[in-house]
Amino acid sequence: MQIRPTGRPPFRADHIGSLLRPAKLRHAFRDVHASKMDEPTFRAIQDEAIREVVKLQADAGLAVVNDGEYRRGSYWGRFVELTDGLTVKNAIFKVRRGRAIATDEVACLKALTDKPIKVTLPSPSTMHFWRGNEYADPGLYESAEAFFADLARVFQEEIAALAAAGAQYVQLDEVAIAMLCDPAAREKVKAGGLDPDRLVDLYVDAITQAVAKRPANLVVGVHMCRGNFKGKYLAEGGYDSVAEKLFDGADVNHFLLEYDTPRAGDFAPLRFVPKNKGVVLGLVSSKVPALESVETLRRRTEEAAKFIDLDRLAISPQCGFASTVAGNPVTEADERAKLARIVETTHAIWGSA
Repeated sequence: MQIRPTGRPPFRADHIGSLLRPAKLRHAFRDVHASKMDEPTFRAIQDEAIREVVKLQADAGLAVVNDGEYRRGSYWGRFVELTDGLTVKNAIFKVRRGRAIATDEVACLKALTDKPIKVTLPSPSTMHFWRGNEYADPGLYESAEAFFADLARVFQEEIAALAAAGAQYVQLDEVAIAMLCDPAAREKVKAGGLDPDRLVDLYVDAITQAVAKRPANLVVGVHMCRGNFKGKYLAEGGYDSVAEKLFDGADVNHFLLEYDTPRAGDFAPLRFVPKNKGVVLGLVSSKVPALESVETLRRRTEEAAKFIDLDRLAISPQCGFASTVAGNPVTEADERAKLARIVETTHAIWGSA
C-alpha cells in the first residue's frame, strides 16, 4: 500500500481524532451533566465549537477532518452509552446496535466541509480488556468469542451506516493490545488468570470481524495507544511481542503507531507490516508543549524507512490532544502549531500532505 495524494485517505499528514475542547464547550459538558443546561443549548454550543475545529484543521493544512470528538465526553464513552446491552462495567444483556452511534458526527461535518471525513471508534477490546472475565453478567455469554461476535455486528452495522452517511475513513482506537506490549501489564494479566497471548489473538480477530463488511471504498486504520488521560501514559514497551500477529492479522489498511518517546520501542517491528498496509508514525507528542522540529521529524521518518518503504509512511501525533473533555497539558496554540508542523514536515519529505 502506498500513501499518495489521491484525494482520499490515507494522507501523509493525519491526526488521531480528539482535539482540545474550548473553554465554553468544557463548561457546557459540566453544566449539562449537572442538569444546569438543557440539551438543545448544549447541542448548539457543540455545533458552534465543531464549526471552529473544522476551520482549525483546514487552516493547519490537513486534507482530512473530523469533529474533534466534540460530541463525546471521552473517546469511548458514547459508544458504550449508545450500544444496547453495554454499561461502563460490563454487558448486562445481549449486545446489539439499537440506534446510531456516530452518524450524527458525519452529518454535521458534511454540512461544514467538502474534505474527506474521518470518524473514530473505540476498538472492540475496549469492552473486554478492562473487565477481565467480568466483561458480561454471568451466564450471558458462553465465551468471550460469542461476546465479540455480537459486538462485531454492532461495529459492522455502525461502520456501514457511517459510510452511507459520507464517512471515508474510520479509525479504531486500540489500547488493550498496546498495553499488552508492556511486560508488567502482561504479568498482571497472567496474575488475573488470563493468557496475554490469547488476548492478543482474540483482540486482533475482533478487529477483523468488526470491519469485515466495510464498503470497499472505506479506509480503516487502527491506532495503538498506551494511555493518554490528561497527558499521562499507562504502559511502555515496544511492539515486538504483538507485531506479527497484529500487522498481519488485522484486516485494515494501516496502523497509527505511537513513536513519540522511547517507551514505544524502536522501529524494527515495522519490518512485519505487510506490503499492502501502511503506517502512520505518531512522532509528534500531544502530551507536552515542546514543538518538534522538521529536521527531527524527518530524521525519525528516515529511521523508520529502514524497515518499511517510505512511500508507505505518514505522520501524526502519537495520540489525540484530548481523549476526555479535560484534555492534555498543552494549549490550543500548541495544538495548532503541532498540527501545522506535521503538515510542514510532510511537504518537506514527500512534497505533499
